[in-house]
Amino acid sequence: MDLAGTSAGDGRLLITTLINHKDNTKKSDKTLQAIQRVGQAVNLAVGRFVKVGEAIANENWDLKEEINIACIEAKQAGETIAALTDVTKLNPVESDGQITILTDKTGVVQAARLLLSSVTKVLLLADRVVIKQIVTSRNKVLTTMERLEKVNSFQEFVQMFSQFGNEMVEFAHLTGDRQNDLKDEKKKASMAVARAVLEKGTMMLLTASKTCLRHPSCDSAHKNKEGVFDRMRVALDKVIEIVTECKPNRETDSSSVSVFTGIKELKLNIEALRENLYFESKDNLSAALEVILERVEDFTDSAYTSHEHRERILELSTQARTELQQLTSVWMQAQSRKTKSAAEELELTILRVSHSLNELRKELHHTALQLAADLLKFHADHVVLKALKLTGVEGNLEALAEYACKLSEQKEQLVEACRLLRHVSSTEPLEITCLHAEETFRVTGRQIISAAETLTLHPSSKIAKENLDVFCEAWESQISDMATLLGEIRDVFHGRRGEKYDHLSLPRPMKNNSNLKSSKPDKLDSEEQARIAKLGLKLALLTSDADCELEKWGDQENEIARHGRSLSRMAYSLYLFTRGEGPLKTSHDLIHFLEVFAAEGLKLTSDIQSFSKQLKDDDKLMLLLEINKLIPLCHQLQTITKTSLQNKVFLKVDKCITKIRSMMALVVQLLSLCYKFLKKVENNRWVSVTNKDATDAKT
Repeated sequence: MDLAGTSAGDGRLLITTLINHKDNTKKSDKTLQAIQRVGQAVNLAVGRFVKVGEAIANENWDLKEEINIACIEAKQAGETIAALTDVTKLNPVESDGQITILTDKTGVVQAARLLLSSVTKVLLLADRVVIKQIVTSRNKVLTTMERLEKVNSFQEFVQMFSQFGNEMVEFAHLTGDRQNDLKDEKKKASMAVARAVLEKGTMMLLTASKTCLRHPSCDSAHKNKEGVFDRMRVALDKVIEIVTECKPNRETDSSSVSVFTGIKELKLNIEALRENLYFESKDNLSAALEVILERVEDFTDSAYTSHEHRERILELSTQARTELQQLTSVWMQAQSRKTKSAAEELELTILRVSHSLNELRKELHHTALQLAADLLKFHADHVVLKALKLTGVEGNLEALAEYACKLSEQKEQLVEACRLLRHVSSTEPLEITCLHAEETFRVTGRQIISAAETLTLHPSSKIAKENLDVFCEAWESQISDMATLLGEIRDVFHGRRGEKYDHLSLPRPMKNNSNLKSSKPDKLDSEEQARIAKLGLKLALLTSDADCELEKWGDQENEIARHGRSLSRMAYSLYLFTRGEGPLKTSHDLIHFLEVFAAEGLKLTSDIQSFSKQLKDDDKLMLLLEINKLIPLCHQLQTITKTSLQNKVFLKVDKCITKIRSMMALVVQLLSLCYKFLKKVENNRWVSVTNKDATDAKT
């Protein structure tokens, strides 16, 4: 239940209206009625708020007394405001058609203060309830994870993973709501990162665990699985750290300060000398610059920084140090002379230091972004990942060692690039995104190698191949996210974006893929058009099947039916696209559409997982097994949309339509199963109620 979202929040505006009404004692009938309506509206809003608060109190016995007391105070305040604005208790109308009143404005103000105080108490207590729910949910997830790690049979794993899936859905809902409520952009970004790790980790955990069960004596399979569990535990701890506002010692480490942050703070301190010559000491300014230049060594010591960039950075570092020494000398003179000429010389020296720091900042920005862009371009085709997959299927251990070494080198390059990007990212949310990317490349790189080793040792194992595919997709997805990250860092540097961002891992407003160059309609040859049209026709048939299933649902507002209907309509739009009709015209439109389609598919799976909690074990397992087929398809579709479209339009459209056909086939099956199980649940409830009525009658 959302207390903050209830209409009591609007009461502030209504109360302000009451308090700020003009103080003249004569009021027209129209004005009085308006005041009365506002007073009644406040009381009604408070009443609704109190009901929600009381419901929360009844579900949380440890806080029930405190919440109830605060609710009583809020209710009394609302009733007082309503009574003080009641027209029926005022003096009769005078001859001029107006009423003379002595409005108890003091009473309204006192009641408003009591209302504000009591509502704040309820909100704070409700916040404690939410934190408690998240902590409890996380503990349940951890307990089930520990049991999952120890299962020895496939059947036991399936049952346990079903429970784990339900618990993760609950945890995702709670943390998603919390993330939306967070005002601190840094915390919001950290929460988004942790939730992204858990979301992707759930799929990795499934395939890694199945591989371990299929090949119990394989060390690389166990190593692969342990990596997933370890990272998910860290993410779970991070969520709790955010919601409980617990700050570990590592966050106070000065080494975590980026170069750009250090330059920004140093410039502010230097410019403050204009207003106050004694604002800072010369030793503090010199020490601050040395800390910055120490961080700059991350660039100059990097094996991936070009010779030209390294020389330029060293030159600018020396210049900044010289300019600051000159500033110190002029500053000391200004303190003793205090003349106009001394002040002008100080101003000129401040401008020189700021300029040299800005030039250093520009060079670092250019160095980091060029390195990252070159790496993304070089690794865009994922040659090493493809080679590892082929090596695994062939069982070639010698080739595995060669390509594992190449992936490790690629991983170190990307980790280094992320580390340098963090220094130039300018905002805390983007710094957190860089740290997340760095950790993802470091961990996923190791896991891909262990998964490839498992497949090479068991080249005919389907589950080992599927497991390697999942980790490779995670790597490709992070490469794509890094390309988006570069664009955001570049935009911030050039002032094209504000201070607030939709974090990469947050639910984002759909936007066109940055790889797209043209918004003109794409032309296909006749053979390609024929194949696309054939695929589209098969997709249209599936949307017809989905619509037939949806017609059975009496409750049109049911969330499962709503998302199913949305997917069906979108799939039909794609069919029209294959005919050159409908709202989708360009590649930009298609990418936007596919991103929305994948997100809608994930919403459907989430609603079905919630519904499965009402089912018996056999029915629940049947439903969850089908969901576990749909979720990876949604993620694969998201991965497809993030790859470059250049010169591959037909292949991408072909691949996307094929993937969506598979998804729609599963959607049709899931709609049929959900409807069947929904009717079974409703019948069981009816039988239960009927039996109870019969028993009561006999009694």
